[in-house]
Amino acid sequence: MSFFKITLHRSFIGMPKRTRGVLAALGLHRRGQLVFQPVSADIAGMIMKVKELVKVEEVDRALTKQEVYAQRAPDPGFWIESFGASRRAADGLVAGAGTGTGTGTVGKGVGKGEEGEVRL
Repeated sequence: MSFFKITLHRSFIGMPKRTRGVLAALGLHRRGQLVFQPVSADIAGMIMKVKELVKVEEVDRALTKQEVYAQRAPDPGFWIESFGASRRAADGLVAGAGTGTGTGTVGKGVGKGEEGEVRL
């Protein structure tokens, strides 16, 4: 079953009451809000009434809130390859190691396939 992925892109402040009612019937109350509605003639008609205010995509299935949030999460741009001696000592992994300065290794992708390394 297909679904419409509908996002309220523009604010409906100052719109006629009928337009606000259509948005409420679609389940849209806040700008940037995302809802999934099943593909049907009724829903398509409502979308056509507010086509200037919404962005619409057709998707195979409705996503949960957690799945939508996971898609929005940006790539952090770095990853931790190893912890320094002070961190391992603080975690109790190495007895007596480190003086608190830390020498962890952090990897970071730079450009096309290049990798830089930053020492902490």
